[in-house]
Amino acid sequence: MAERSFTTIENQWITLKDGTRLAARIWMPDGAESDPVPAVFEFLPYRKRDGTSPRDESTYPVFAAAGIAGVRVDIRGSGESGGVIDGEYTELELANACELIAWIAAQPWSNGSVGMMGISWGGFNCLQVAALKPPALKAVISIASTVDRYNDDIHYKNGCHLSAQLSWAATMLGYQSRSPDPAIVGDDWRDMWLERLEQEPFFMEEWLQHQRRDDLWRHGSICEDFAGFDIPAIVIAGWADGYRNTPLLAVEGLRDKAKALIGPWVHKYPHFAWPKPRVDFHGEAIAWWNRWLRGERNGAEAMPSVRAYILDAAKPAMRRDFDPGFWIAKKEWQQPEMQCFYVEQFGTLMEGMPIPHAPEHPVYLRSPLDTGTASGEWFTLKPDAEMAIDQRIDDAGSLTFQTTPLVEDHDYLGRPIVTLTLQCDAETANLCARLVDIHPDGTATRVSFGVLNLAHHNGNAAPEPLSKGQQVRVTLTLDACGYRFRKGHRIRLSLSTAYWPMVLPPPEDPGLTIDIASIGLALPKLGAHEIIDIKQPDNPDPLPKYIEHAPGSTKRQVVRDLSAGVTRYEIHEDTGLSEHPGTGLSTRQLREEVWSIAPNDPLSMSGISTWTCDMRRPGWFVRTVATSSISCTAKDWVISASVVAYEGETEIFRKIFEEKRIARDLM
Repeated sequence: MAERSFTTIENQWITLKDGTRLAARIWMPDGAESDPVPAVFEFLPYRKRDGTSPRDESTYPVFAAAGIAGVRVDIRGSGESGGVIDGEYTELELANACELIAWIAAQPWSNGSVGMMGISWGGFNCLQVAALKPPALKAVISIASTVDRYNDDIHYKNGCHLSAQLSWAATMLGYQSRSPDPAIVGDDWRDMWLERLEQEPFFMEEWLQHQRRDDLWRHGSICEDFAGFDIPAIVIAGWADGYRNTPLLAVEGLRDKAKALIGPWVHKYPHFAWPKPRVDFHGEAIAWWNRWLRGERNGAEAMPSVRAYILDAAKPAMRRDFDPGFWIAKKEWQQPEMQCFYVEQFGTLMEGMPIPHAPEHPVYLRSPLDTGTASGEWFTLKPDAEMAIDQRIDDAGSLTFQTTPLVEDHDYLGRPIVTLTLQCDAETANLCARLVDIHPDGTATRVSFGVLNLAHHNGNAAPEPLSKGQQVRVTLTLDACGYRFRKGHRIRLSLSTAYWPMVLPPPEDPGLTIDIASIGLALPKLGAHEIIDIKQPDNPDPLPKYIEHAPGSTKRQVVRDLSAGVTRYEIHEDTGLSEHPGTGLSTRQLREEVWSIAPNDPLSMSGISTWTCDMRRPGWFVRTVATSSISCTAKDWVISASVVAYEGETEIFRKIFEEKRIARDLM
């Protein structure tokens, strides 16, 4: 199909039924009024004017040139949209999305068929909106998302409290506190800004009031009713990202309604993600939209159920620009055959099942509470120290069991499972299991990991305290992985009772007594597959270039104060100051985050995250400084936050979210 010319509508107002005016940016193929076109819709709070403009400008012009309109809308209270945001994936947000889909389908330039897509927030809500079945929505592409909001998002993981919960609450407080652009909204910008500043919520207050898998998390989790989901979906993720489980869970639950694509990537669109290799996302998406929004018989529905990149003995590095590996396809996804290992009496990991009725071999494990500093971020945006680094640092505080050097390559795809028997002298404790590739030179690559709050070992909806001193059998399912352990390498299982700062500690630190004779490790065999090639992007550098006024910088460091007995994990992220050449708007965001703990005192844990967000044009400058913090007592989580806003050098607003104590719920 010949490329079409198109027009970019910088801002289109769409008024909802409740009177709220939302701001949209639209890429419109020329001639659509006489020859209607399908449309792709994306709905999120990350600001089309500045926040997501680089990635929008890398994709929607390509869609428009293929005769597909792009409609990028800011959620209420974001960017130039009116009102105030009311939370994550709320009933109001999803209802607004359905109303917008109907609006798009009713436009004279629309052929009545709408697709929805997005990454992260936009990947979440496109699945959730599809589950509501708005009539005009015909297909979705969901990237770095979840089907289970409790276990596979930034809040909790198997009942463990993720530090990413504070990080993300702080991020959203910073994002939502930013001003609309006066060039779009005119003289009302200050009133709109002050309304946001006054009314925006601190999301963590709500999240912490729901520490178990209750109705808050079941809402928007499409795994609650896979059978009722009938819209074709491509579900994409990267092994380096926290959302790596979703594609396989989606095809397991949705069967032929879903197609999974998993690469080596961080939390980015796959046509510009790291580590490479990348994928021609534009070509994949256009074929999908043409099949379901135009009815083109191009065979998109017949693509393999699962396509995955199998990492081949990847190594940690200061920056991972490329990960070695190979692409495979499985026409139909089936639960993999598991290869089982057990721990023999001298601690070697051996192939086979644990020996029935073997004599118990109890070993006491109490990891230093700062075990986990090699874990990286829960979700990653750059292929540097945000990714897991050499695991020898964390293995020093762990129980480790490993095979002898492998005599042949071992290929796996799926979710490893660890089973073991343990006992604890407290009502709860955390357990972390890591699958590690030990290279011949000793380098240790994390392949997969899982964490479990032991009070949740029978489920996340109704946790129960452990019976002190009594043995309990535990099954821990690790995150999905696609990996080749090479001949001469060793497979290691590492167990720890801490994984900080990714996972916050429980109120007590009793340690665990683990019967190593009971340990079983089951690894998912790759099984029958086809080696495939996947087209790379035609443009190796698709993101637009903006005007740089000040460079960005990033820094992560672990500081162990040996005199004070305190470990600090420090994060510095500065985007630098850049100007959009088309709008003249310059922006900069600075994140400063510090986590602290004494390695022998779980109640010493604290975290503080500060976001400074600047916007400027000649003669106009605004800044917000949003700060969020968490600490704890034996019974409570203690949280607080603040937002300060400046116009020029003048402080015009200050809000303090008063300190709140929220009871710990077996966590």
